[in-house]
Amino acid sequence: MTPRTTTPATTDATDTAALRALAGRLTLEQKVRLLTGADSWSLHAEPAIGLRRIVLSDGPSGIRGESWDGRFSALNLPSATALSASWDPDLAARYGAVLAVEARRMGADVVLGPTINLHRSPLGGRHFEAYSEDPLLTSRLCAAYVRAVQAGGVGATPKHYVANDSETDRFTYDARIDERTLREVYLAAFEDTVVHERPWLVMSAYNSVNGATMTENPLLAEPLCGEWGFDGVVCSDWWAARTTEPAALARQDLVMPGPDGPWGEKLVAAVREGRVPQADIDEKVLRILRMAARVGALDGFTPAVTAPPAAEDGPALAREAAAEGIVLVRNAGAELPWAPDSLSSVAVIGHNAYLARTQGGGSASVEPDHVISPLDGLRAALPGADISWHIGAEAQRGIAPFAGTDLTDPVSGERGVRLVARRADGTVVIDERRRDANLVRLGTARLADATRIELRTRYTPTYSGPARIGVAAAGGLRLLLDGTEAVATELIHDGEEFGGGLVAPPTVSTAVELTEGHALDLTVELTIPEREGPESGVTLVAGFDLVTADGDRLIADAVAAARAAEVALVVVGTSAEVESEGFDRTTLALQGRQDELVRAVAAVNPRTVVVVNSGAPVLLPWRDEVAAILLTWFGGQEFGHALADVLLGLREPGGRLPTTWPKSERDVPVLDTTPRDGALPYTEGIHLGYRAWLKAGTEPAYPFGFGLGYTDWELTGAHAEGTELTATVRNTGARAGKQVVQVYLSRPESAVDRPVRWLAGFAAVRAGAGEETTVTLRLPARAFQHWAGGGTSRTESGGGGWRTEPGVFRAHLGFDSRQLPLAVDLTITQEEA
Repeated sequence: MTPRTTTPATTDATDTAALRALAGRLTLEQKVRLLTGADSWSLHAEPAIGLRRIVLSDGPSGIRGESWDGRFSALNLPSATALSASWDPDLAARYGAVLAVEARRMGADVVLGPTINLHRSPLGGRHFEAYSEDPLLTSRLCAAYVRAVQAGGVGATPKHYVANDSETDRFTYDARIDERTLREVYLAAFEDTVVHERPWLVMSAYNSVNGATMTENPLLAEPLCGEWGFDGVVCSDWWAARTTEPAALARQDLVMPGPDGPWGEKLVAAVREGRVPQADIDEKVLRILRMAARVGALDGFTPAVTAPPAAEDGPALAREAAAEGIVLVRNAGAELPWAPDSLSSVAVIGHNAYLARTQGGGSASVEPDHVISPLDGLRAALPGADISWHIGAEAQRGIAPFAGTDLTDPVSGERGVRLVARRADGTVVIDERRRDANLVRLGTARLADATRIELRTRYTPTYSGPARIGVAAAGGLRLLLDGTEAVATELIHDGEEFGGGLVAPPTVSTAVELTEGHALDLTVELTIPEREGPESGVTLVAGFDLVTADGDRLIADAVAAARAAEVALVVVGTSAEVESEGFDRTTLALQGRQDELVRAVAAVNPRTVVVVNSGAPVLLPWRDEVAAILLTWFGGQEFGHALADVLLGLREPGGRLPTTWPKSERDVPVLDTTPRDGALPYTEGIHLGYRAWLKAGTEPAYPFGFGLGYTDWELTGAHAEGTELTATVRNTGARAGKQVVQVYLSRPESAVDRPVRWLAGFAAVRAGAGEETTVTLRLPARAFQHWAGGGTSRTESGGGGWRTEPGVFRAHLGFDSRQLPLAVDLTITQEEA
């Protein structure tokens, strides 16, 4: 287990006094300056008191550092849904420890993660970055993550506090949630992490809750800082703070980004005119300095961690974590694992097999040094087999960028592209190699006075056939292939910009005939349209235009390959235009003709295995027509290696579902993410996710907690001592494996509205063939409690706050939320809870 951070539950009084004295040396203007970022990613230094610059970095699944424009490579770990599918807090701790090492390597003091929001609706566009539909599973994993990040001497920032569970109108929607639901579900996901792990920051969300935007919401004071004892910095989400006095009078400490914002001179004036108390400013500065001391940014104060733990191999962990999160949901006739020694030919099919999604779009994205696709992984694992690849069907509209491994910089001869930016007079501003042609974040001061961009590369196809090569960009554009002009046009963008890059820029393409191994020289010349400032985005993506390809021919070619091969591996999935920060999904169906592709391949090859490369649930209407299905989420940079490990039985598919997968959209109990008149009512109350499915009595495709392995298990001998449960778990199969034992509570007779069942504990168990082990699960008092209102945390038998209804609770033990063969009755009194 990763040790807990050395930060005490409450800051030492001596340190607090010293920090107050230090703050007392600052003028009001100096104090207020510290409360808004210096720029997009850092806080102001204050040399007068020995305070250096502090760097914050996006980093839920990899640390980007201060650059959005891809100049620096970063470790790309599997997405949060992949990590949560492991149901393994120890793995989450190792994940957090690697992020701390990465943060220090990138010069960052603070990681802006983990994302603790819940999967309220499967349409939520950002669910790949969040963990689960259950508050207990979410909190256990996020607590381990935060503990390990801070044990590495780096501040963690649980986000987005609170109820930021969808992206539609995310800046303005008002989540209408009753007090009990807030406490038992949405705040509960944060509570253990804040109370027990003491994060050094918490990020306030864009949205409102019950009428007050979160940067001004009373929930920042209670329960976060009062009842839970949070003494760190409340940092706004980027551009979430919009007012001077209301935000300053709330428990909001830091406005990001800077240097502009609603505070600054306006806040100085508000203090001088008595509209904001000076004492409130002093307390905010105290918390900024406390965080600075903890990360080692303040002279004269010992950092919370003086000797960070040694680094674990990041790519190796990424590979292990990806396999641990893969969920096997179908394995007809024990199709998997494949025997590598006897496998002679594999037809690999699908766009995502060649250009896999390893991470979600938006602020969680990083630029890895390399990405192992499923095709790469299988070819490396089966060097003697005949492995072909066919795209089969589009997985995204627009331009799918070339794989960086297929590109060569014509200047250096290394992998990648040559990027040159010039001023109007021809002076070179930038001349550098980039790893790929997916340049979506060129909105930096480095391009402030550039008017033209040139991208040159040598593309070497890995297959033969017709294709369309295209560009996504905005501005005057020329595309040259082998020195001949193929496209000359003006592309006009009228959509959104996000994070220094254009969202869904216009595209253009041209038809080509590719020959495997025959290099094609490609040049893109772009005249940049006039921009409003250095943060205005420039996007340039070169790759394949899949929408205008011959869809019938693509499917026919894939079917022919599958018919001739011993086995077929079809990789389907989502794209950045479907799952990303900034918008919700409009459907759970796979994009384009992917469903048709799966059915066509399965019809000619009974040994068809489907890999679902999505960050959240999608519909699988062919799920009973194929031999096996693996849900792989966004698997990080080593995704292809991890997938090959699982397919060939080198690793167990270790995942169990952290969220329910439906048969159809009409079955989903909570689907809508669209506010009406600015309000988004959480009318389902405490019945979220699998709780809502159980209440509705509807059967999903795959329930919460479900997952198969390569061996069989037996659970027997459940016994209770107080609120501690034990049971015997036996591996009855022929090989070692992993199982997740889950405990759900129910209350057969209750005066309180309760879920049919709710998760109360879990444990990942590993055992060899024929081995048995005893699993012990200690159920927390909170699992038996309900919120009775009253704005207090007291738990006595009368009044409000947390209450325990004395009587019999039933503990159900099993391997998912519906497969629960054992039950034990627990008699709970107020004192025992």
